[in-house]
Amino acid sequence: MTELLLIFISTLLINNFVLSYFLGICPFLGVSGKIESAIGMGLAVTFVMTLATSISWLIYHLILVKFNLLFLQYVIFILVIASLVQMVEMFIRKFSSGLYQALGIYLPLITTNCAILGAALFMVSRNYSFLESVVFGFSGGLGFSLVLLVMAGIRQELEDADVPRVFKGVPLTLITAGLLALIFMGFSGLFSSI
Repeated sequence: MTELLLIFISTLLINNFVLSYFLGICPFLGVSGKIESAIGMGLAVTFVMTLATSISWLIYHLILVKFNLLFLQYVIFILVIASLVQMVEMFIRKFSSGLYQALGIYLPLITTNCAILGAALFMVSRNYSFLESVVFGFSGGLGFSLVLLVMAGIRQELEDADVPRVFKGVPLTLITAGLLALIFMGFSGLFSSI
């Protein structure tokens, strides 16, 4: 149980996909302009990342390893992710057209979100059990959501701030992202065993 808690906290805060590994930067920068779209994207990524790591673990261990088809790992993982994203996109389009419009092009980009593929590959390379993989995927998605919401809140506050013209837009967004990464690096001292 302690191992699961360590994986959860480590992935959520210390080894955050966006701020530690710099994976998933495209949707992080693209959707963090408004809190509403950040919540929707965070939920979608959390759902896809949790299911992708779970399904990928099952396919990897029950099919790829068993039949010595490890060379298909990347292709299979990408197909799993693409299928899940398609399912999420259809669900959001049907039940929340406003969120679907707000997410725009970034929703299909979840398919190529390297954070989700990274989670599936890290799960294999770290030799996680099925339950550890589920916790890892879920906490990775929550970590992505947390960082996305924090960034969206900061960006909305900065819209009304008196900022020099040269820093408005992308420069200030990148500076803010760098400062967030430094802040999250501070969590690395919390646990010496992680």
